[in-house]
Amino acid sequence: MGFSDFLGNEAMVAALRGAMRAGRVPHAMLFTGPRGVGKFTLARMLAQAANCERLNDDFCGECSPCRQIGKLANLQDLIAQGLAERGESADAAAVERTPLILQTHPDVWVLVPDPVRLKSPVARPVLRIGQLRAVQRAAYFQPMSKRRVFILDGAETMRTDVSNVFLKILEEPPGSATLILTAPSPFNLLPTIVSRCMQFHFAPLPQTEVERILKSQGTRKPTEIKLAAQLSEGSPGLASEMNVDAVIERRRALLRILDRAARGQGFSQLFADTSQLAKDREASFQDLLADFYGLLSDLLELTAGLKSPQLRNANLAKELEALARTVGSEWVMRAISGIDELAAGARRNLNRQLGLDALAASLTPPAASPTLRR
Repeated sequence: MGFSDFLGNEAMVAALRGAMRAGRVPHAMLFTGPRGVGKFTLARMLAQAANCERLNDDFCGECSPCRQIGKLANLQDLIAQGLAERGESADAAAVERTPLILQTHPDVWVLVPDPVRLKSPVARPVLRIGQLRAVQRAAYFQPMSKRRVFILDGAETMRTDVSNVFLKILEEPPGSATLILTAPSPFNLLPTIVSRCMQFHFAPLPQTEVERILKSQGTRKPTEIKLAAQLSEGSPGLASEMNVDAVIERRRALLRILDRAARGQGFSQLFADTSQLAKDREASFQDLLADFYGLLSDLLELTAGLKSPQLRNANLAKELEALARTVGSEWVMRAISGIDELAAGARRNLNRQLGLDALAASLTPPAASPTLRR
């Protein structure tokens, strides 16, 4: 038990351990990288090491603080417990008055985007001002163990006004606390916040390493392991929880939308497909956008004429090649710009259906462009 259990990004782990040995743990850190690559896991391990009773640059996993903090690995159970305690019918005031804070040890707090309700969660959970206010008050308390650690998982969901509250903590960092933010990219956060954090970017793991992790779990067939490792693009956490058949079918549906839009045909079916996607609650809108980006990245390689393109969706190679013969790089770049706008709109609670319809319409040939439904 210890940092040796963390897979991948060894140089990053070594740097953090060196900082702990030197007694120079940063007051604020930003962990960035794709979902499922281990950002929260390493943050939790760092909290264990910062409070371990036996070691100073690692954690034993056996002392009382290590065991208590280790319970944070079961985040979903803790979230469900916190929401149940607050009540399913909590109104906006109650959500801010009773912020969702996950805590299994007095010195370690985890903040996650608040889904508000357990049975019918909001479409886009966000970190709320009540959560940040609680951290602002507690960050300056002296630790009961060695060091207070506050982990803000999904820091990119903070609105600008909430970010400004958090910025005040970073401007006057508490000496006995460490703040760890996780986000897909530093560009998802205010530059003023990023500039006050030591940044660590988590690189995706090689496909062979993801396959090895899945094999050790012993719950999948070899063909499914290979597909999950390939589709996860280096994220072992994503591969472990992936429903391979559902992901393949979803990406095939997205590719059909791109194909119909590019050909300017079958608009009734095209909009029926976007409507079906908009109603899908099995995948988040962010997952849909990530899948779109993956397909368009493959198309960009194919339309660029690379001799040996490394396709992210090799199982859809024939369909991608057929579409690449219809469109050019300019069309693909226009599609990527459309997804960028859709992603920006999603952060402003853009209507999924309207956003997808507008994207599809923008990619049709001018002569075939449909009139959007109202």
